[in-house]
Amino acid sequence: KRSEVECLIRLFYSVVGRTGGKSGNTGLDRNKFRGILHNIFGMTDDTLMDRVFSAFDKDKDNSINVEEWVKGLSVFLRGTFEEKLKFCFEVYYLNGDGYISREEIFNMLKNSLYQQSSEEENDEGVKELVEIALKKMDYDNDGKVSFEDFEKAVREDRLLLEVFGPCLPTAQNCLHFEALTFRDTLTSSFS
Repeated sequence: KRSEVECLIRLFYSVVGRTGGKSGNTGLDRNKFRGILHNIFGMTDDTLMDRVFSAFDKDKDNSINVEEWVKGLSVFLRGTFEEKLKFCFEVYYLNGDGYISREEIFNMLKNSLYQQSSEEENDEGVKELVEIALKKMDYDNDGKVSFEDFEKAVREDRLLLEVFGPCLPTAQNCLHFEALTFRDTLTSSFS
């Protein structure tokens, strides 16, 4: 909705420390954006937060401008299943080649498991999980997951959407963010 977009724009400028005007080169750098992902959306995995930043930063200038902010949050918060499918895949293929490689799967699962476990998982256990993931998702058996592989696997089992780590906000985090933006709208309306 138009009012939601206007609210996101106001929030963007309040986060970057501006009250309005033309956007110019003003934007969110990686650290500010990671702070938002951590504090509002509860993300803790450094690799995934960096990848979410990269997925938002479409022009790859290491800054999220107001347009990228609005478009990214639109998918992040309210995207269709297809939009979220593309977003998650983009987050997971780390080297930009359009495939999720065995090594990328290993690193994501290793980071995710080490953060969630009080005891260190050994690399052999992670390697076994990689093989399970590839068996489940690599339909053409080329040792990597293409978008087509990922899409087919996720359509068959929607729980696989965030199989390599949480990169979308939970429903509770979305409500928290919407409450913050609503509060910001009220504050600016009465200022």
